[in-house]
Amino acid sequence: MTFLIRVRACALIIENDSILLVEFEDEKGVHYNLPAGGVEPNESVVEAVKREAKEEASIDVEVGPLALVYEYVPQMSANKFGETPSLQLIFDCKIKNGTTPMLPKNPDPKQVGVKWIQLAELAGISLYPNIKRQILTYAISPKSIEFIEEHLLPVE
Repeated sequence: MTFLIRVRACALIIENDSILLVEFEDEKGVHYNLPAGGVEPNESVVEAVKREAKEEASIDVEVGPLALVYEYVPQMSANKFGETPSLQLIFDCKIKNGTTPMLPKNPDPKQVGVKWIQLAELAGISLYPNIKRQILTYAISPKSIEFIEEHLLPVE
């Protein structure tokens, strides 16, 4: 599929001064990502967050407010994450009772784990994208961005 800009849905899960991250190992070494992925056709962004959390971390989540927005423009970043521009919508999520984060049965080929990383140790890991400062700022003082869904607006 060709995209002018790819929309990605991300789960930001912070509990007990730790953040839940998906661990990968490839030619770049060990690095981490938020549970996240592209929004599929006929899927809302909120549905995509729930699906990606389940696919990458084996958890059900309650999707809360929009916490952060990240834009990737390839030509302004030496194409370090490929040639497709993307917009990542990062939602503050909570794990629903009864689900425990773990490596899924069929992980992405380079996914090797799902880990809780202490916020105090965040500086010492490779996180893609490198939004560690923004995550720490949000963890200290959560300020959400209003996310408006047309189907939830009143009919006039």
